[in-house]
Amino acid sequence: MAAPGLAEAVVLAPRYYRDNFLRLCDTVETLYGDLLHADEQSLLASWRELPESAQCLYVRLVSRVGPWFRRGKLAYAEIDDIPAALATLAAAGLLATEGELDIGELARLFTMAEWRRAFAAELPAPQPRTKPELLAAIAALQWPEARVLERLLAATGDQLVAPLGGDTVDLLQLLFFGNRRQGLTDFVLSDLGVARYYPYSLDRGQRLFSCREAVDEYRYWGELADAHWLMEEAGDADGLAALAAEVLATPLRHATSERRYWKLCNRLARNLERTGELALAARLYARSELHPARERHVRVLENTGDCQQALRQCRLLLDQPWCEEEFEAAQRILPRLLRQLGQPPPARRRDPVPTLDLLVPPAAEGVELAVARHLAADWQSVHYVENALFNSLFGLAFWEQIFAPVAGAFHNAFQSVPADMYQQGFYQRRRAALDARLVELAAADLYPELLAALQRFQGYQCRWVSWQLLTPALLEQVLACVPREHLLAIWQRMLFDPGENRRGFPDLIALGDRPGAWRLIEVKAPGDQLQHSQRRWLRFFGEQAIPACVARVSWADG
Repeated sequence: MAAPGLAEAVVLAPRYYRDNFLRLCDTVETLYGDLLHADEQSLLASWRELPESAQCLYVRLVSRVGPWFRRGKLAYAEIDDIPAALATLAAAGLLATEGELDIGELARLFTMAEWRRAFAAELPAPQPRTKPELLAAIAALQWPEARVLERLLAATGDQLVAPLGGDTVDLLQLLFFGNRRQGLTDFVLSDLGVARYYPYSLDRGQRLFSCREAVDEYRYWGELADAHWLMEEAGDADGLAALAAEVLATPLRHATSERRYWKLCNRLARNLERTGELALAARLYARSELHPARERHVRVLENTGDCQQALRQCRLLLDQPWCEEEFEAAQRILPRLLRQLGQPPPARRRDPVPTLDLLVPPAAEGVELAVARHLAADWQSVHYVENALFNSLFGLAFWEQIFAPVAGAFHNAFQSVPADMYQQGFYQRRRAALDARLVELAAADLYPELLAALQRFQGYQCRWVSWQLLTPALLEQVLACVPREHLLAIWQRMLFDPGENRRGFPDLIALGDRPGAWRLIEVKAPGDQLQHSQRRWLRFFGEQAIPACVARVSWADG
């Protein structure tokens, strides 16, 4: 079933967000209740005991950018008595009414007119024209922050309030979603019918975090990643070096933090490379097990003059690559290292790509559609599909294996792929099931097999499948022309490295009127060059005798 259209728009219940937060709390207590500290359990119990209006106001406040809000600006139609709800929250220990805020925090809470009115007696004449100038003039008074706030509140007759327990709410969302990206908005998309999620199983046996120490470590590395981002933005070279020392001195203890840790090592090391801290960068790359750590490590070794060690590492990448991008990078680096060591480089590999030179009239709709229209007379149909077609076929062919109950793969009800979908271990963790599925597909009649999957899973969220593109008619046309062995070869390559090999497919697919009559066409306008991912696919197509070419376009005059 497709998502509801405008004519059948879903109307949310007035207090939908409170119901969603309750669902979040219920789920976390069921799956992770044994990991919550006493103060976190107390906050949940206090919230549950509130009247519904106070529950609603609390969820409203913790869901907004804050933490401080002006009492007089709070207005929600579904909450009848906001002052009473605030009083209830304060009595329950879930609301703060006093705190220290600097001028930067106060700036977003009060308008320029309110600042002018509050400090009319102190501001110089003529008064500053912009808000930054105005705030700078007030900061120059060197008043204590409490006095600045007191003056603003007196001038506006208002009060500031802030929900307490925000850190606990962040923890609850982390435990529910298993990441820091998703939040309560994901509930809303589901409520509206914009996003429908496949009903995979969720239980305590599959939860992401096995102990509280794993949760705390995950959050710790997240905080360091945030600190790194701020240092990177500020160009703080000394801070980056100090952060690297902390990262190297802190052991990694739990598998749930591995990917976050490896990402931090890679990004931090790359910044240290730029500041000339090559030895420190090399130590960080050696800690990481996530591409491009090994490739960058080889480059650092080369830049420090240790070409012999760089060569040994480069050969390891060629013998046991983590992904195709790493393998290709090692192929580019190897000849250079051999020359520096006085050894003959291997013969340069050339991969000729069939080329189709086209003279096409200029068109407003884009070069790909212009070429598709130009080629239409030679084929039964030509479709502009880019990555979407083969990704969609892959998603349908391996749907059950993608959504299989693998420990740690699904943390919440709002995932469109398992958490490890694009990681190096995706295939290894499901190898038996995926290999068995390949055997099934090799013997099956693919059209009814994939059509049944298309109809069964239609409309569910899956990052692989483009429901708008893959209609039953297109599916039938494609499977009538594309040989089974070509599809199986493409799927096997995608399984080796799903993260990288989901992109780089040619722009167009041309379909004929009989089995085997088809071609993939990568379109390049004047001046455009092939990307690495595109070159890899074209090389693979050549090796597998899959018909593919590059259409190089020249614009016809007039």
